[in-house]
Amino acid sequence: MGDTRSVVMDDEQRAEFLQSGGTGVLSFGEDRDEAPYSLPVSYGYDSGSGHFFFRLLVGEEREKREQIEDGRPVSFVTYADTDDGWQSVVAAGSLERIDDENVDPETLDELRRVHIPIVDVYDRHPRELTFEFFRLDPEEIDGRTETVRED
Repeated sequence: MGDTRSVVMDDEQRAEFLQSGGTGVLSFGEDRDEAPYSLPVSYGYDSGSGHFFFRLLVGEEREKREQIEDGRPVSFVTYADTDDGWQSVVAAGSLERIDDENVDPETLDELRRVHIPIVDVYDRHPRELTFEFFRLDPEEIDGRTETVRED
């Protein structure tokens, strides 16, 4: 049995890992003196455009709304630990709200191609809540996977 090591995913490996959507953590940049504001989220990924899509419950939560509307840089992390080893992707950029009234046809096509899992972590049924959609067009993206180095 060999040692394990981390290797960079190529574009195809990264797209395959992200394609089915899943869960991760979305973090908003803060001042150096403060910890980032982080949210567990579910996401969808469109491999054609390289965009991530999020369904966020913003509602009346003032702090969350301020983070999103402030245009702060964000980072998104997703990972999986499987029988074949771990995989992770980190993406960074800024969020763009997808507005029902002004959404362009290309964005609608992308949304139709993705699957954003519904993760029920709320005190009410998700169908009773109002979600907003956001897109992350990453300025930076890095995927890594575990591999075994045979001796």
